[in-house]
Amino acid sequence: MIIIHGMNTLPRLVARALSERLRVMPAVVVTGARQTGKSTLAEQLLPGHRRYLTLDDFDVLELARREPEALFVDPGPVTLDEVQREPGMLAAVKRAIDRNRTPGRFLLAGSANLLLMRRVSESLAGRASYLTLWPMTRREQAGQGQAGRWEELIATPDDEWRELLTDGDDTPEDWRALARRGGFPTPAIELKRPADRAIWFDGFVRTYLERDLQDLASIGVLPDFRRLMRAACLRIGQVLNQTELGRDVALPQPTVHRWLNLLETSYLLVRLPAYSVNRTKRLIKAPKIYWGDTGVAMHLSGAEADGAHLENLVLHDLLAWRDSRIERAELGHWRTAVGDEVDFVVETGSQLLPIEVKATTRPRLRDCAHLRTFQAEYGDKARAGLLLHTGSTVEWLAPGVLAAPWWRLL
Repeated sequence: MIIIHGMNTLPRLVARALSERLRVMPAVVVTGARQTGKSTLAEQLLPGHRRYLTLDDFDVLELARREPEALFVDPGPVTLDEVQREPGMLAAVKRAIDRNRTPGRFLLAGSANLLLMRRVSESLAGRASYLTLWPMTRREQAGQGQAGRWEELIATPDDEWRELLTDGDDTPEDWRALARRGGFPTPAIELKRPADRAIWFDGFVRTYLERDLQDLASIGVLPDFRRLMRAACLRIGQVLNQTELGRDVALPQPTVHRWLNLLETSYLLVRLPAYSVNRTKRLIKAPKIYWGDTGVAMHLSGAEADGAHLENLVLHDLLAWRDSRIERAELGHWRTAVGDEVDFVVETGSQLLPIEVKATTRPRLRDCAHLRTFQAEYGDKARAGLLLHTGSTVEWLAPGVLAAPWWRLL
């Protein structure tokens, strides 16, 4: 894929959703990992119309801690960046909104999931809308400002999927190269050499460990925390067993639990819950773990790209798509006690879309087995199964199971 756009002009998937929410709500909170482009998005969307303040500025941070209302005495619109650095800030924003509910007055940005932070007691319920800015999708990197073709797929009858995906002008790409560069704008767009990306990823991880992490919790043994990060990177796509993970890195389970929560709060770790309904067959409820960015994960683990990283790329695209919608879609994995499993289940309304991901150029009939088991289990709620692979053909492998190249969707 040839990138012909500059990083600062690339449209982002959530831009439209952000504009719509600012038109309605007094506050919009945009969160995501550091360096995903939150500040750039705010500047592009509303150039010159808002004051911009960041709590990375020590003077602003000090004022936010001592007298936060002083930051927005001016009733005009304001962007407050890195708000997770002072959790008490949200209480002051709430008071200001209760005095003046002008839509779009506050745009809050942060590098942590404020709803998961223990120190944040104010959620701005009824006053704010929340958006997540994930690292750039493949189509965002190509300048399209989109996630994959999930919306089209869901809106199209199952028997028309083959024509839909065959008619697209999508461009093949080496998925391993996409996994290695990830979706953070600088390594994905600006840096072309692997060695340069390695320098950037190393700086990103060091900044996270030495500063960003300390904003969330006091961690005195950073080598242990980094070892846990690496171990989690080596378990991408696996069902999470915290006791086993702790044994492998010589840490007690409560510590593993707390540190994984911090990684999730920082948008580095993603826990994909199990899809379940009240059926007689017992489902394993443990989540599977993935990373918010494959480039960071591969840098930390030192591993070569494999099928788990391809799964992670698909999940990342699904997360970006899901979190840009107004109508909520649910994502999960499906796994039974006897070992039947489907990588992803997308729930929209009353419909279920099962997805399998295989790092093979020639999918076989046996690759459909678990998709068909899922369809038999859920009957009319289950749509046709989608088997994403690394080849080039779009074909019905079995009744109700379409095999398609990953790049036709992402």
